[in-house]
Amino acid sequence: MITVRKLLHYGVACFAFLTCKSSAPTGGSSPKSTPIPSPTLVLAGDYPDPSVARIGKAYWATATSSNWFPAFPLLKSTDLIHWETKGFVFEKKPDWADFYFWAPEIAPEKGKVYIYYTAHKKDGNLCVGVASASKPEGPYRDHGPLVCQTDGSIDGFPMRDENGKLYLVWKEDGNSVGRPTPIWAQALNEERTALVGEKRELFRNDAPWEANLVEGVSMIRQGDYFYAIYAAAGCCGSACTYGTGIARAKSLLGPWEKYRQNPVLAAEPSWKCPGHGTPIEKDGRHYFLYHAYSQQGGVFVGRQALLREFRFTNDGWIAFERTANPATSVAGSTKDDFNGSALSTAWNWSVFRPPVVQVRQGQLQLTARPDHVGAYIGHRTISPNYTARTTVTPEQPGAWAGLAVIGDDENAVGVAVQGGQVRVWKLEKGKEQALGTAQIGKVPRVTLLAKVQNGSGISFSYSTDGSSFVPVGERAIDGSYLPPWDRALRVGLTAKGTTGQTAQFDDFTLNSGL
Repeated sequence: MITVRKLLHYGVACFAFLTCKSSAPTGGSSPKSTPIPSPTLVLAGDYPDPSVARIGKAYWATATSSNWFPAFPLLKSTDLIHWETKGFVFEKKPDWADFYFWAPEIAPEKGKVYIYYTAHKKDGNLCVGVASASKPEGPYRDHGPLVCQTDGSIDGFPMRDENGKLYLVWKEDGNSVGRPTPIWAQALNEERTALVGEKRELFRNDAPWEANLVEGVSMIRQGDYFYAIYAAAGCCGSACTYGTGIARAKSLLGPWEKYRQNPVLAAEPSWKCPGHGTPIEKDGRHYFLYHAYSQQGGVFVGRQALLREFRFTNDGWIAFERTANPATSVAGSTKDDFNGSALSTAWNWSVFRPPVVQVRQGQLQLTARPDHVGAYIGHRTISPNYTARTTVTPEQPGAWAGLAVIGDDENAVGVAVQGGQVRVWKLEKGKEQALGTAQIGKVPRVTLLAKVQNGSGISFSYSTDGSSFVPVGERAIDGSYLPPWDRALRVGLTAKGTTGQTAQFDDFTLNSGL
């Protein structure tokens, strides 16, 4: 893979499965480490539904990718703070699934690593599946879906009961059809290939603050109790209402009791809609890794991963700490000179439109598509304010080579160059609109520049000498319509044209927090 100077991505890890269920008693003799300020931004950018695990001496994390591909990034850390993407669970879609790759749960046990995940079944609905590998970086072998209910099944979490019996805990997605959302548990065979016996309901959305759903359950066992940390209400988008609740039971199968003071995490001055994470015990302290939208970056940057300390109270509940006001975005820069032989792990693309790319001799070649945005690859952003630039070789009759802010296949805003013309365009619900053009004549190189302010104010310019930039198109394009409901924007490279045409890119630079 290409070595890329990373953006300031931060990370954390936790025991997401069996290593998370047992811990030293509160007030015991376990050594206390220096606490991490709570909350702390640890994975900046679009990392929803984070899950982490300690495997050997390292920590591994993953997160929802939804319709961005490859699916489920695999991030490694040795210090719980700095993370490196080492690969992905799926470079190719499993045979049974087509989109919505959600809520992966990483669970190591007995020399193997399991990923429980949600995906949409072809000609069906949402299902919980599982994949496994002999090492955390993979390769992963998919074992297919474990449960596919009529209304959809999501957010699988493995847990052993008080007798050591393995169960899968998941949510029935009733809210998608206006129904309640039971949290189920059912025994799982040790091969992780099938559920066995009968399912049992643990609890459902029956408290006013939970609104139309409960979901994203993770569990930890402490003392006499199993604790479920769960999310409720509206997960996503600018009108989200997500919060985090606690329930407890002395047996995994219940009865379960909800905390009267729920939600234990709700909107704060810097962050909103906190939820869907996993607990970790580290050096005698307990933390919760979860996602939230920053009040500054919101839906444009996406649901970012935060770490927050919690403690077990004398009356047998969980209390979350607050010791800091974390930054809501991160400044940094990255540059890809395409000096390797393959595409960097920093790049994503649409699950529906896999790109055809070649990386060689310091140049990226992207094969064009004729429709919608064209072919494209995208990069996460970590701040609502950033600039992105690329240098292209305009060819005649090559493809339109461009730079764009991308929501999905049918919603994007960009600038592109072909031959002697630069044009700015807007795609909304699949309909394209021209926003301006400029004639530049025959030049060997053109640098395209995008500037984004407050997540949605977009403007473009170009340069034929790499230093003096000329604005083109509207000065303040409104990109507020761009983010899909469940994920954040990408900024990236596009190629639009007839089959067989290509676009050539010399570099890509992203400067964040400007």
